[in-house]
Amino acid sequence: MITPLIVLFLLTLPLGIYRLFRLQDWQRLGGVHGLALAYLFFCLGHFIKTAGMVQMLPPWIPFAEWLVYLTGVLEGLIALGLLLPPWRKRAAMAALATLILFFPANIYAALHHTGLGGHQWGPVYLLMRVPLQLLLLYWAWYFCLRDHGRFGLKAPASTF
Repeated sequence: MITPLIVLFLLTLPLGIYRLFRLQDWQRLGGVHGLALAYLFFCLGHFIKTAGMVQMLPPWIPFAEWLVYLTGVLEGLIALGLLLPPWRKRAAMAALATLILFFPANIYAALHHTGLGGHQWGPVYLLMRVPLQLLLLYWAWYFCLRDHGRFGLKAPASTF
């Protein structure tokens, strides 16, 4: 159940550090680097807690263990892409896609009380997981995509 707290800590840590040292563009870079840290954490989970990740998938999924490894590599590439400005937009779009496409595994795990990260609590865990998922989606858009006009939206002229 500590996983959501770790994710929140990783998201906000760079923001705090960059703000403390008054780095230029601390808001954007802190947010982007926080998301990269979160994705690195997700990536490592696929290799350290593979068995728990496999349990989160329905039994009819073929090659579940390899799929867990493959998605771990994908999340590692997303983390790396977020750190490289030329790749940041693509990595953020991939982050949005993974958050949406992988969410059914979280629902399955919660409904079947299996896996790790609090899914054993059952459907009540989704009351915490869904807001975290929405925060991650917003975070990726706000810090990585909003200035690109991808969705017809532009960042305000002034910073907050």
